Amino acid sequence: MRTRSFATDEVTRRWFVVDVEGVPLGRAAARIATVLRGKNKPEFTLHADVGDFVVVINADKALLTGMKAERELWRWHTGYLGHLRERTVGQMMATKPDYMMWKAVKGMLPKGPLGRKMLKKLKVYAGVEHPHAAQMPQVLDLTKV
Repeated sequence: MRTRSFATDEVTRRWFVVDVEGVPLGRAAARIATVLRGKNKPEFTLHADVGDFVVVINADKALLTGMKAERELWRWHTGYLGHLRERTVGQMMATKPDYMMWKAVKGMLPKGPLGRKMLKKLKVYAGVEHPHAAQMPQVLDLTKV
């Protein structure tokens, strides 16, 4: 018996809504990356995009455990001389929670064209409302992925 390799167009994609209220940021990102990549499906193929769409809501209510909110630093350079900026992760979560969730999931996906294609199936919203109700998404429980 031969192992079946699935192509991207042979897989049926589903939509999932994930509520990350009260869930640690990294744990939620790891489970979301698993669904985006398709590793929870029997059709998983390493070189193809066989994952599902994921809509994340309540990103502003994700938790940071321990002292990460005060101790961890988020650094970036603006491109000008001497303009190294830094904020604590707690400040970044307060101002840009959707970006922080997106960035955490991005770091857990493959690097390159395949990972960028998978990342386009992720939609992150800070609040409860989202414009993807027409796709009739299913609720995904993060404890069972």
